[in-house]
Amino acid sequence: MEKLQIKGKWNQVKGKLKQKYGDLTDDDLTYVEGKEDELLGRLQEKTGKTKEQLVSEIKDL
Repeated sequence: MEKLQIKGKWNQVKGKLKQKYGDLTDDDLTYVEGKEDELLGRLQEKTGKTKEQLVSEIKDL
């Protein structure tokens, strides 16, 4: 799996994800550096997508 690297535009990415998946909350999208797997796990539970799919989707935003 390609590692997710979240950079300075996380607030923009977070907004786009909330638009696409209306049931995501700020708590679901809380990012702490070094805890990417926890973030992806929460998103995986809410969206039903694999980690690889989510990493690809986030990078495309």
